[in-house]
Amino acid sequence: MEDQRDILFNEKPFKYKLLKDNKAQIFYRSKPITFISGKDYNKLKRVIEMDNEYEIQLFLAKITGQFKHGNER
Repeated sequence: MEDQRDILFNEKPFKYKLLKDNKAQIFYRSKPITFISGKDYNKLKRVIEMDNEYEIQLFLAKITGQFKHGNER
């Protein structure tokens, strides 16, 4: 199970902004984290088309990797 504490479902900490030139910026709690493009951008577009907020949150969490390891506050 990916989200045992239901953080992605309840809090929805990730946001995205689609930019021109097939790029997207990803935010975590309103702070910019990274830009994605290429294959990752195309995958994001497909997930957005599914229109499932949890799947979008899960994809954004996976695509950002382990930028936060749990000991930061």
